[in-house]
Amino acid sequence: MIREIPVTRIQEAVETLLSQAAYRLPADYLAALGAAAPMEASPVGRQIIELLLENSAYAQAEQIPTCQDTGMAILFLEVGQDVHFTGGDLHAAIQDGVAAAYAGLRKSVVDDPIRRANTGDNTPGLIHYEIVAGDRVGLTVLQKGFGAELMSRLQMFPPSVGVEGVKRFVVETIELAGPNACPPLIVGVGLGGAFDTVAHLAKKALLRPIGSRHPAPHLAALEVDLLDAINRTGIGPQGLGGRVTALAVHIESAATHIGALPVAVNLNCSAPRRAKMEI
Repeated sequence: MIREIPVTRIQEAVETLLSQAAYRLPADYLAALGAAAPMEASPVGRQIIELLLENSAYAQAEQIPTCQDTGMAILFLEVGQDVHFTGGDLHAAIQDGVAAAYAGLRKSVVDDPIRRANTGDNTPGLIHYEIVAGDRVGLTVLQKGFGAELMSRLQMFPPSVGVEGVKRFVVETIELAGPNACPPLIVGVGLGGAFDTVAHLAKKALLRPIGSRHPAPHLAALEVDLLDAINRTGIGPQGLGGRVTALAVHIESAATHIGALPVAVNLNCSAPRRAKMEI
């Protein structure tokens, strides 16, 4: 049976989620950050973690952004195949929701990568649609600051590099980023697919709750190994040295061609702003 959903409902949800994400960090992240504090051997590192927690609490209480870079709006929609949108254009409604949410936030989007005129309302947001079974719409928003985004990397490897080559590439990415991605990080790793697919997988990996594991045992084990290797780099909170360089490594994977092993790494900083809703 077809379920009708007005596009205005999606618009309102986009505005609500982006507005809240700007000042309310995810509970799983805050819990992981709090748990990491006693594990940090560096006094400076512990102080930074405490300051990050204090900043988060203040931002939520005062409803002000946790970071001045409120980023680009990236939206993931899981649309049930039995949903019919009514009352207008869905894409336009989503962009109207983005513009409304950013009315009081920093506008960081330019209309052309070369000419670079600011659009004035932080549109367009980047939208990823996925058709799923059912009559529900899952909406997840990610406010992606570009300090961490600039440190992301992608490589189309031959399969001969194997798992050790994957590990070297991921850890090297973190070492090259150093303090620039504002650790403690959440590290999204995409494996497989093709050139375009693997970057999307790495971005999607950032949406998973901290503490979750890939359902495939060998990739779950790789997540653990990578987190340990990253935290042995000594980069530490905000790059000032210590054990807690990352709080989580999440891998998303897809089938790929016999001649390639695509790998992408996408980083989320110490203000990982995401929120979700089901409609």
